[in-house]
Amino acid sequence: MEYVIYFAITIGILVFIHEFGHFAAAKLSGMRVDVFAIGFGKRLLGWNKKTGFSFGELPKDFDTEGNTDYRLSLLPLGGYVKIAGMVDESFDTSFANKEPQPYEFRAKSMWKKIFVITAGVLMNLLLAWFIFWGGNFFQGKPVTNTTTIGYVNPNSAADSLGFESGDKIISINGKDVSNWEDVRAELFINSLGEDVNLVVDRNGKKKTIFIPRTKIPEDETQVSFLLPEGIKPVVVDVLENSPAKEAGLKAGDLVLALNNVPVFTAPQTTQIIKSHPGVKMPLIVQRGNDTLALSVTPGKDAMIGIQIGQIVTGDVYYQTYGFFESFYQGWLDIVRMTDLTFNMLGKVFAGEIAFGKAFGGPVKIAQYAAKSADSGISSFLYFLALLSLSLAILNIMPFPVLDGGHLVIILIEGITRKEIPIKIKIAIQNTGLILLLLLMAFIIYNDILSL
Repeated sequence: MEYVIYFAITIGILVFIHEFGHFAAAKLSGMRVDVFAIGFGKRLLGWNKKTGFSFGELPKDFDTEGNTDYRLSLLPLGGYVKIAGMVDESFDTSFANKEPQPYEFRAKSMWKKIFVITAGVLMNLLLAWFIFWGGNFFQGKPVTNTTTIGYVNPNSAADSLGFESGDKIISINGKDVSNWEDVRAELFINSLGEDVNLVVDRNGKKKTIFIPRTKIPEDETQVSFLLPEGIKPVVVDVLENSPAKEAGLKAGDLVLALNNVPVFTAPQTTQIIKSHPGVKMPLIVQRGNDTLALSVTPGKDAMIGIQIGQIVTGDVYYQTYGFFESFYQGWLDIVRMTDLTFNMLGKVFAGEIAFGKAFGGPVKIAQYAAKSADSGISSFLYFLALLSLSLAILNIMPFPVLDGGHLVIILIEGITRKEIPIKIKIAIQNTGLILLLLLMAFIIYNDILSL
């Protein structure tokens, strides 16, 4: 249910913003908007000035008389705005045998049509830009001021590649790195689909380590790979009437050692706990400036009743920006993410990245929306910004049914000064819709397989 709720919230916001762009642009251009729908298919409920609030479908011959019917439809995987005199997802061609009316889409100039059809993409871009601006202005970007590896898990992928604790990363694929955010960006984003050559300083000597792409985890939040110095497991929450509560653990405690073993990560700490059900273990924690010696005994279920995370205790600061500079930084974020998106698409078409790994559908959106929301409002907003930007990029693609497909038709008609026959437009829309539905089915299938 948590996934469903966050999926509905995320898609609802993105679709509303996108369709509001089309709606507002059409109104400003003097066009009549008959329907503003969240979702596709059967009308569940809605409101318009003529009938007020109502459930179910409106009569087929219902005339809005220039008013808009704001509705919620059955399939919550998108939405649409039905503009009078336009061949769109509703496939309504009742206007085809009538003279164009001044309030219809087809009666307007090419520039007004372009304005209306691109307004949804523009709104998604503005939403992403606004969120990036807010993040840069109010919070700033975290910078972990180190490139030194703090801990290498025995028998891990990093261990098998030859990494050692204390290695200082100098460059990745020829690009110098100066902080841990640079390291993460080069490993998990900029080199997506590629093998990696990484140079480290080990005791004053440079050493090159080759990393096959298959050794780099797809989701770094689930599998520890390279860990910066200063990383420590932290107690996020303690359950009442639990072994942890009896041991005296409190939220905010840093776990330094467990069962006489120094610990550096949350998974390492969890593994020790799960391996010792019913065994009393010494526990060393740091609480503020104090170091405390405690002991804890996991229950028969091999749990002690804590929520555990991990933080970097070293030199971490937030790089903040001024009001106007944050707009510039937000735009740079958009440019960078757009470049990475097209770079990834190129690798997909080149066969370097599996299609199923590059694209996600409703299931993955729901999963990541819930995870980001659990991490805090700033994480959820950042995820929303990335999704909004992805939606803008996808919609401007010159594919039938999408805004980019409509734009191509508008440009062709503008250049030839002749309207493409309605039958051809319907055929294009039908073909595009079938291909899009097949693509969505394949993506959802991959989502389910990845569960």
